[in-house]
Amino acid sequence: MSQDKAFWDRIARKYAQDPIADQTSYEHKLEKTRAHFTPGSRVLEYGCGTGSTAILHAPHVREIVATDLSDEMIAIARERAAEAGVNNIRFEATDVADLHEPDESFDVVLALNVLHLVPDRQAAMRLSRDLLKPGGVFITSTACLGDGMAFLALIKPVMRLFRAWPDFQIFKETRLAEELRASGFEIEYRFKPAKTPVVFLIARKTAA
Repeated sequence: MSQDKAFWDRIARKYAQDPIADQTSYEHKLEKTRAHFTPGSRVLEYGCGTGSTAILHAPHVREIVATDLSDEMIAIARERAAEAGVNNIRFEATDVADLHEPDESFDVVLALNVLHLVPDRQAAMRLSRDLLKPGGVFITSTACLGDGMAFLALIKPVMRLFRAWPDFQIFKETRLAEELRASGFEIEYRFKPAKTPVVFLIARKTAA
């Protein structure tokens, strides 16, 4: 975990300058996400990076709590929010598992481009479910690298050795969907742009 934090701290400033690869798909995901917001919504985003998405969503909700392991990412996020005049986001440099929030305190939980970096996805999913209010929504954009990119398993050890990559998990979309259902969610929406392993899912917390 400390090696991964060091990786993200090291690349944070460069990461912040990288353009969005597919702006059209990104805008579509923003729109679909906002359909689940109300002016009174309380939102959690973990793995928020430099805060770009949280800042765009902030005008549409009451409060966003946004977390990331990287102190440098969070520092950039706070700078960006201040520059944008956004004051309803609470950025925290912490693991979401260490976030001291009561159960059923969020209307929406976002896990964007992060679940493939989490060693125990189902633990993260179960925590997300616990933090959601009854009927709340979990939204994730996840790289399912087992779909067409399984070869990464061969070069991952070398890249990790040279600290060129953070740790990541290789799995297929079918497994991700199974884990969501097993964690107490029902998938309501799926979007997957062509030629990408990234799938965007909106899942609702089911009754216990």
